[in-house]
Amino acid sequence: MRMTDLRAGWAVLGNDGRRLGSIKAVGQNYILTSRPGFAGDLYVPVSSVANVTSGAVHLNITARDAEQMGWEQQPRDEEEFEAGSDTDPQRHI
Repeated sequence: MRMTDLRAGWAVLGNDGRRLGSIKAVGQNYILTSRPGFAGDLYVPVSSVANVTSGAVHLNITARDAEQMGWEQQPRDEEEFEAGSDTDPQRHI
C-alpha cells in the first residue's frame, strides 16, 4: 500500500493494539494523526509504520510510546532544511 492510498479517518494503532488516533492528513514523510479529547495532533513518521490494512495503520511501537516521542511539531522538509541552512546570516562555519 502506498502513502497516497491512506485516507482521513482511518485508525492509527500502536503495536499493542491501542488506538492512538485517526488519520487527519498524509504528508510525504508523515501521517498527521488527530488524537481524541484535548490532546494535540501528532506527526507520525512513516518510518514508524509497521503495516497498513484497509482502514487502519499499525505502528511498530506502542501507542503510549508514540505519545511520548515529541511528534507534536510538523517535521521540516529536506528541501526547506537545505535552503534554510545556506541563507542563515548567523550561520558559523
